[in-house]
Amino acid sequence: MTKEEKVEQLEAINAEVAACEKCPLHQGRTHTVPGEGNPNSPLLFIGEAPGFHEDQQGRPFVGAAGQFLESLLRSIGVSRRQVFIANVIKCRPPDNRDPEASEVSACNDYLDRQIAAIDPLVIVTLGRYSLNKFIPGQRISRIHGQPRRVGNRTVMPMYHPAAALHRGSLRREIEADFAKIPDVVRAARQLVHEQPDEPPPTIDPTPPPEQLSLL
Repeated sequence: MTKEEKVEQLEAINAEVAACEKCPLHQGRTHTVPGEGNPNSPLLFIGEAPGFHEDQQGRPFVGAAGQFLESLLRSIGVSRRQVFIANVIKCRPPDNRDPEASEVSACNDYLDRQIAAIDPLVIVTLGRYSLNKFIPGQRISRIHGQPRRVGNRTVMPMYHPAAALHRGSLRREIEADFAKIPDVVRAARQLVHEQPDEPPPTIDPTPPPEQLSLL
């Protein structure tokens, strides 16, 4: 799929999300937050749900947790515009409560179609709700930082960046897990190269200088 085709599919999904009334969350939203980033990136980050600032701006991870995520990306030589960032659900739950099962179910098709369009090498799950989508029944405290093959993709479970804001002791663990991402992407790319019938995804031809060589 070309980048233009990916963009077209993602824009169609965004339009559907903007008009979505599948669950009661649409009644209290300011903006939907479908996701944003480079559709050709080998990295897809999936968080849980928009918060106050995300709801106000219609963009994922723009609050305090987003600032920490951006610093984590810089630590491995990547800017946020070089990856794609989305959430399990696309509207803010009241008072930032946890997503309910019915809300996750209502948004599931949107996320599945985003994944299919982007076709990332590695999906980084941020928090337990995105983890549960790919590796159900596991505790994030047990498997964070341990990449696993799920179908034909590599899934890298991580704590949500917001966890470090509430529990400072987790900050070093999150930073250590993030430092593994370059090697995880390289390993995932090697697996793709070993399957000649499935060429690796293309990337923008002129990456900015801070971009990782693996991207």
